[in-house]
Amino acid sequence: MTEPAPSHVLGHRDFRLFLGARFAAGLAMQMQAVAIGWYLYDLTGDPMTLGYAGLAVFLPVALLTLPAGDVSDRVDRRWILGRMHLTLALCATILLGLTATATAATGPFYAVLALSGMARAFSAPAIQSFTPFLVPRTQFANAVAWSSSASQTATILGPALGGFLYLFGPTVVFAACLAMSLLVASALVSIRTQVAPAVVEAGSTALSRTAFGLRYVWRQPIVLGAISLDMFAVLLGGVTALLPVFARDILGVGPDGLGLMRSSVAAGAVSMALLLATLPAARHPHAGLTIFLGVALFGAAILVFGLSTSFVLSLVALFVMGLGDMASVFVRSTVVQLAAPDEMRGRVSAVYMLFVGASNELGEFRAGLAAAWLGAVPAVLLGGASTLAVVALWAWLFPGLRRIDRLADVAPRPGS
Repeated sequence: MTEPAPSHVLGHRDFRLFLGARFAAGLAMQMQAVAIGWYLYDLTGDPMTLGYAGLAVFLPVALLTLPAGDVSDRVDRRWILGRMHLTLALCATILLGLTATATAATGPFYAVLALSGMARAFSAPAIQSFTPFLVPRTQFANAVAWSSSASQTATILGPALGGFLYLFGPTVVFAACLAMSLLVASALVSIRTQVAPAVVEAGSTALSRTAFGLRYVWRQPIVLGAISLDMFAVLLGGVTALLPVFARDILGVGPDGLGLMRSSVAAGAVSMALLLATLPAARHPHAGLTIFLGVALFGAAILVFGLSTSFVLSLVALFVMGLGDMASVFVRSTVVQLAAPDEMRGRVSAVYMLFVGASNELGEFRAGLAAAWLGAVPAVLLGGASTLAVVALWAWLFPGLRRIDRLADVAPRPGS
């Protein structure tokens, strides 16, 4: 006799393993980001170094994410994720060796970051498209909120823990990242849920299948609008890459202060995510309006952060940035997955993650370049104003996205 499905999303064993893996992976990633950012900036004193670090991660993400989406539709996602996190463990091992030998060369760090970008390119579509198969459709919106909560809780703890451990030396941080990457790989391959691979049409190629996924997204205005809104808002307004500059040169705090600054964004995000996770699916009205208001709040908080010379006010502004960002992330992630057919989730997720990667990693390069040309404060203020302009323009370009009411009503539509 078949056991009844758990009434709460956390009642699913595989989803709990998935949450634990996302938490540990996020913890390792954030700790590593703080350590590399501080190490490179302290080594060179050049904000452009931080931009190059972001570019090193972005290039493999840009080149490989779309092909990785096709792979995730055809290969067991558990094994993709397990192998990619073993690759990230290798990256942590190399960083451990580089810092232990106190190398002054930046090139090897960029090479390791490029390898980690490759691993992230293949893991991102797989993990993003895995969630809908772990829980019933009726619980998916809440699963997105819980998954975001796990990631953002790690993002709160990771920078603070990374900054604290850095006081004992960067090697301590990278050793911890190595251990957590191995733990994540073990958890993901322990998931029992198997997803039937998509049926590959005779004569099709990886290129044609990837192109089909791109066309599908292009012809779904609410999906295209949701992911491009995030891309341009964060690409133009993101400040993460410049946090080491603000921490050391403007606010006068050390690596522990930098960790708190990064954690403040995540604290706002997890607060919003936990609120959304506790709401039943029927209590998610006006979803389209929420995504625009969230990005607008994100942009306004960037302006406050750029003008602030107070550490406390800067932490508050970063917290509000996290609140606004998570409100939009919740709607965007749910819309993208519910609007994709099962057999195309990997490819649609790849397009989505490529947009996210472009906004995060290329945005870091943009921020470093703008700071080198204009100065850190003018670069941040210009970014905040640009984000608000994007919100207004996208509200006009994508009225269908703005008019979405209940997330539960979003469903795949014919499109090829």
